[in-house]
Amino acid sequence: MLYNLQPINLIPDFIPVLGLADNAIVLIWALRSTIRIAGRAAVDEHRPGSSGGLAVLYRAIRLS
Repeated sequence: MLYNLQPINLIPDFIPVLGLADNAIVLIWALRSTIRIAGRAAVDEHRPGSSGGLAVLYRAIRLS
């Protein structure tokens, strides 16, 4: 997650499409890894919000 906050990335943000794509890829990788390590039960229990929103997140990061 810190990768997206630092001013210098692997691919600079001023490069069209690729600059922001690497940030999205790192963010998706971090979310998938966190959910896999913590387990879905822990995420479901501690995440505020609706279960529908969580289902959308799972689909977006391709966790079935």
